Amino acid sequence: MLGTIRHHSITPKWARGHVLNGILLVCFLLICPLMFLCSINAMDPNTKSILQLLRLRQIFNGIFLKVNKATVNMMCRVESYVTFGYPNLKSVRELIYTRGYGKLNKQHIGLTDNSIVEQGLGKYGIICVDDLIHEIMTVGPHFREANNFLWPFQLSAPSGGMKKKRNHYVESGDVGNREDYINELIRRMN
Repeated sequence: MLGTIRHHSITPKWARGHVLNGILLVCFLLICPLMFLCSINAMDPNTKSILQLLRLRQIFNGIFLKVNKATVNMMCRVESYVTFGYPNLKSVRELIYTRGYGKLNKQHIGLTDNSIVEQGLGKYGIICVDDLIHEIMTVGPHFREANNFLWPFQLSAPSGGMKKKRNHYVESGDVGNREDYINELIRRMN
């Protein structure tokens, strides 16, 4: 009994219980300006390497991330530098249509036409932007390829500004897990 209580107290609350009908939920991870408040030299090298591994190299960059044990461990390490949550279909659609760029031949190309998506992901059966959105939202079998095709989203500063960049979201700050409230932040930044 004590072991299970200890396990639940060690595992962060946001890392448990986000499986819906046996499907892992997709998480939108967004880098916060807190990373640039402290100097890069003072930042832990492991934290810097995790942020680079997640393709979060600039302020207000955002990516989609599949929630599993490995990514939860990485998010625990960088939680004080990023904000994340579980976006709905409307937010994902708006992000991809307005801020979406794809990688074709190592080039940064806007998703203005379905032929761009077909050239990059046609061999996986993803031939249009709506197929790409569906693959991201359902965390389908080709989620990894679809996510790697997407360039990290470069969002603008949120309208109204950030509240408290140093505090966690549950302490009325900006970093950490926002769960469903990430949709409101995405709309302010899009």
